Amino acid sequence: MLLFDLALWVQHLMTHHVPLFWRFHRVHHADRDMDVTTGLRFHPVEILGSMGLKIALVYLLGPAPLAVLAFEVILNATALFNHANLRLPRGLDRIVRLVLVTPDMHRVHHSQRREEHDRNFGFGLSVWDRIFGTYLAQPAGGHDAMTVGLEWQDRRPAQLGWSLWLPFRR
Repeated sequence: MLLFDLALWVQHLMTHHVPLFWRFHRVHHADRDMDVTTGLRFHPVEILGSMGLKIALVYLLGPAPLAVLAFEVILNATALFNHANLRLPRGLDRIVRLVLVTPDMHRVHHSQRREEHDRNFGFGLSVWDRIFGTYLAQPAGGHDAMTVGLEWQDRRPAQLGWSLWLPFRR
């Protein structure tokens, strides 16, 4: 399960740094109102790529089916949790984020500012960002002043057809 979590962290990092992958991943970042539904908003091509990676890992590592099922359940639960529009009490957040990605930690990743959205790539475990130096505790202006989304953003990403076509636009 640790190797799967690390692999998805690497995949997420790559979706930000490989231009072709970013074209599809920006559908996820185009959501202006980060909430639990943001954890479900991915382009179908990105979903297929992620499935391909996980299938390859199953063949390479040969985990027990129950372990794969448990990982998928935990991955989806943590993706919904860390995209949720909620704030844990400050002290609790500080403790939980030592191991798990919290909503405030992941919200930094959805900042409009490139230097902030290229941080905090974890979905489940927060340790990979700490180990690889991509952890950022708080956005520069604080959470209340931070703008979620992309620089060019408007209301169009709320339209399904527009979002599906986004990767193919310049």
